[in-house]
Amino acid sequence: MKTVISLCDITGHMTTPWVEAGYRAILVDPQHGVTTMDDKVTRFAGTIEDAMDYLGHVLRTHDVAMVFGFPPCTDMAVSGARWFKTKYEADKLFQAKAVMVAEQCRTIGRLSGAPWFVENPVSVLASAFGKPQHTFHPADYTAYEPGDNYTKKTCLWTGGGFVMPEPSKDDTLGAPDNRIHFASPGPERANFRSATPMGFARAVFAANHRPALEIAA
Repeated sequence: MKTVISLCDITGHMTTPWVEAGYRAILVDPQHGVTTMDDKVTRFAGTIEDAMDYLGHVLRTHDVAMVFGFPPCTDMAVSGARWFKTKYEADKLFQAKAVMVAEQCRTIGRLSGAPWFVENPVSVLASAFGKPQHTFHPADYTAYEPGDNYTKKTCLWTGGGFVMPEPSKDDTLGAPDNRIHFASPGPERANFRSATPMGFARAVFAANHRPALEIAA
């Protein structure tokens, strides 16, 4: 079964183009609340650690086409560095725990034998993983989605033959905005700021998917 895995993913944006093309998607995130499965998408409600046995089964029995990892950036992004001291005083391992989740994403990608990436904004993850292989802004892919005309420097650590899509901009849109930094406070702020831009998702699919004739259960 042709399958894509997306870790720490609540929105499913990254897998949408793949599902539309006939792949099965597996999303892992505690925010799903309840684990659900249908013939196209499995939403596993739990951490990567919770999902390890299931993911091991998938890696052994499915033809995994891609692995995406979106480890939470709350404790790693340099935009939140002013709170690091307070967090450290409360839990000296707070960043080690955050990096551990990113390492789980990377390990599953490596074990899959498929192309993979781990995504984060500019963050301390570079201290653990080294310099990212690629960076982009959502506005780089507005030809795929005009609504993504905004800036947010995003880093990718990649492997397994992942192909970074070339920028494809809609130059009629004008200068991109800075909506991420001006997001209103509230319980959904983190999810809004971290949601995968659909233009980038579609560009990644275009650059990395297999020919339709190869997609078979």
